[in-house]
Amino acid sequence: MKPLIGISCCQKPFGIFGTPNHAASDSYVRVVRGPVSGTPVLLPAAGEDLSAELLPHLDGLILTGSRSNVWPGHYDGPAHAEGTPEDHQRDATTLPLIRAAIDHGVPLLAICRGMQELNVALGGSLDQRIQDLPGRMDHSTPSDQPIPRVRTGKAHGVRIETDGALADVITLAARRAGRLAVNSLHNQGVQRLAPRLVAEAWAPDGTVEAVRVEGARAFALGVQWHPEYDWDRDVDSRSIFEAFGRACAAHRAARLAPLTLAQAAE
Repeated sequence: MKPLIGISCCQKPFGIFGTPNHAASDSYVRVVRGPVSGTPVLLPAAGEDLSAELLPHLDGLILTGSRSNVWPGHYDGPAHAEGTPEDHQRDATTLPLIRAAIDHGVPLLAICRGMQELNVALGGSLDQRIQDLPGRMDHSTPSDQPIPRVRTGKAHGVRIETDGALADVITLAARRAGRLAVNSLHNQGVQRLAPRLVAEAWAPDGTVEAVRVEGARAFALGVQWHPEYDWDRDVDSRSIFEAFGRACAAHRAARLAPLTLAQAAE
């Protein structure tokens, strides 16, 4: 059986009655079935800590991107501007799940909002509306481009730490160049880096674009861009998911080893 990969969901209104639904983009399901080579498991934004119930059964965790932003009360930040989407149900589920996954050595890949959650869960803070800050770029979705181009088009380059965890999983050409071209669809970003995180990539304006968890027992990487949108045509995006998949497969083998030994002893 393939590794079971948890995919964090958002709670969103659906249909004419605005019924709350638990949703994740199909792009995450497809990337798990593709280069991760796993079985996707959608994790509801239940509004409570489910880590004790979920983690014994999971071999990896993907923290997804989303239009919603982490509630600033979790990092003592100022209130969001009026109209900013929030998802308190997701926050209440993912923040403790992140901490528990790292503590239990479950491989973790955090994407966009997921990387912001990772930073907040471990004690960091966020900048809101980066495009309004002096000297910073607009990292949000361009309104003058068609949606497919926005998702897959490369918005800017990022400078990467050439001997870090990210450099270990991308192509040799990108590692030698010390940079990657990435898409960009976010308003918020790292302000104060969490104590356990190490920055691994930076946008031209200094925005942190990738992080690793220092001393993690397993793969634990966050990226601010969206490699799930172009893994089928971008070799570096695919490489990130393949490395995550290998870590998940190793975790599954280790998780099931005691069961195998017990069966052999019977």
